[in-house]
Amino acid sequence: MLKIICVIPARLYSTRFPKKILTLLHKKPLIQWVWEKACSISCFNQVVIAIDAEETREVVQSFGANCIMTSQECSTGTDRLVEVMQKGMKADIWVNWQADEPFINEQMIRDLLQSTSNSDIWTLKKKIIKPSDILSPHITKVICNYEGYALYFSRNAIPYYRDQNPLQLYYQHIGLYAFSQKALEKISQLDSCGIEEAEKLEQLRFLFHNLRVRVNETLESSLGIDLPEHLIQAEKYLELLPY
Repeated sequence: MLKIICVIPARLYSTRFPKKILTLLHKKPLIQWVWEKACSISCFNQVVIAIDAEETREVVQSFGANCIMTSQECSTGTDRLVEVMQKGMKADIWVNWQADEPFINEQMIRDLLQSTSNSDIWTLKKKIIKPSDILSPHITKVICNYEGYALYFSRNAIPYYRDQNPLQLYYQHIGLYAFSQKALEKISQLDSCGIEEAEKLEQLRFLFHNLRVRVNETLESSLGIDLPEHLIQAEKYLELLPY
């Protein structure tokens, strides 16, 4: 049996929506929704919230969550996973569940972890249906090789079709990650690279340094809370779910 730890990186002052993780969604803080959903996943041996502020600690302890203080200097969620690991925790698989994703479900985790060998990192993709999403820089696209390993991630439309093609297949990258212990240890030693800085996508650092990123397909949908207006969508989304 693999030991799987789920870490929820909870940065308080996000750039586009400060303190969003403490914002109320249907009378509960957003971070509580994420915590409760992660705790319901059957394959996780442990769930912990990686916080960076005392204000967050007070809130998460109020609903009984396990939390670990991490540095405010962490620039990515992966950095917080690395810091949690360096504080002495060990696992076979580390899952990074973003603190603004309250609607990830068990099937998405099963899709993510359907194959836990021959890779360093696992993540998800979903076929893009809306044409406007293909051109949106807010939606990351991914292309893979024949074995399902990532070749490149981009905010741009990839692949680029030189000629019109009726069978255009674009995939959105779903920002849910799982890492092996060895991969996290290696990532802790890696510097940023030019393509990562250009696209502002940390996963390009993994590819640049030859980590194998397996991208499994999912048919499931989620709804991340990136902006205040997304809370309204989330409230409507909740009305359709069997909570």
